Amino acid sequence: MIEIPNFKTLNITHVVCDYNGTIAKDGFVLPEVKELFTELSKYYTLHVITADTFGSVHTQLKEYDTNIKVLTSTNHTQEKADYIQELQAQNCIALGNGNNDKEMLSFAAIGIAILGDEGCAKDALLNADIVCKNISEALLLLLNPKRLIATLRR
Repeated sequence: MIEIPNFKTLNITHVVCDYNGTIAKDGFVLPEVKELFTELSKYYTLHVITADTFGSVHTQLKEYDTNIKVLTSTNHTQEKADYIQELQAQNCIALGNGNNDKEMLSFAAIGIAILGDEGCAKDALLNADIVCKNISEALLLLLNPKRLIATLRR
């Protein structure tokens, strides 16, 4: 339980990450993510949601305790939002960078936009609660909740 003064009380159980542009580049998980996922999986249920453009998500994440959702619809924005809602959005932190992440970021208890090597879509930025320069900074927020409090309190 994380109490953020004059903002909200969080009971986060799920961390939902977009894949390419967020935790991976060109289909390969970023090295810093692997170590952080190992630590985060001790506290949260981890999810990766992706169109799997490069066909690599299962191979790249096989060593990690991660739920993988490969998108199948023609409306990825809605499919990602539905996934968050199925998990109970108030218990989720979502991380993403693309236009198709905007609703997922908006519905989650905390949405974190990642401004990584692929950039970040305007709509993802506008729907996020926090913007981080890279995925490492974002994931470290979850391991150091006082950073979340410092950023989000009012």
